[in-house]
Amino acid sequence: MATMLRHFSRQIRKTEQGEGLGVNLRRLRLEKDLTLDALAQLSDVSRAMISRIERGTSVPTAMVLGKLSRALNIGLSHLVGGYRHREPTLLSPFEQPVFRDPESGLERRSLSPLFPDRMVNFVVNTLPLRASVAFPPHQPGIEEYLYVSRGRIAVMVGNERFEVPAGSSLFYPGNVQHEFHNIGNETAEFFIVIDDNGAR
Repeated sequence: MATMLRHFSRQIRKTEQGEGLGVNLRRLRLEKDLTLDALAQLSDVSRAMISRIERGTSVPTAMVLGKLSRALNIGLSHLVGGYRHREPTLLSPFEQPVFRDPESGLERRSLSPLFPDRMVNFVVNTLPLRASVAFPPHQPGIEEYLYVSRGRIAVMVGNERFEVPAGSSLFYPGNVQHEFHNIGNETAEFFIVIDDNGAR
């Protein structure tokens, strides 16, 4: 029974993620006066896939989400969670936008509120054992600062490979494709500060 309940809970969370993301994607697309066809052309994501994401019937991979974010000229976390007013803000775990990559099992949780006048985002990622995930290049000027709190990962930044064990940190530009590979013997946990201000 407990196993069935956990499975049901995971399915609910996946559905909520798809529906919330879809609402945000449609709103942002319409705010920029883009048709489905226009966004498909800009992002290199098929019109059918964008439509399914907007309807909440499909959850995009990290690569697809990154392509849509770049095409809309916004941060990935903005696409998942949206902006807030600039004021002291407490985010409970239930209010922190979460993206789960259906292919790799990566969970990406946004820990910081996003403000429209300043784009610094603080996220925590968990990557299952032996899993890998890739993100497409972000807009020029975006920089990322990574810290591994558990496990060991390999980070590919373009053609460069860095092995980052727990306790170590890495800086890299975000405007090249970057990949994360769990090369340790446990689920990896790593924090990333994403500075979008150089892209504004």
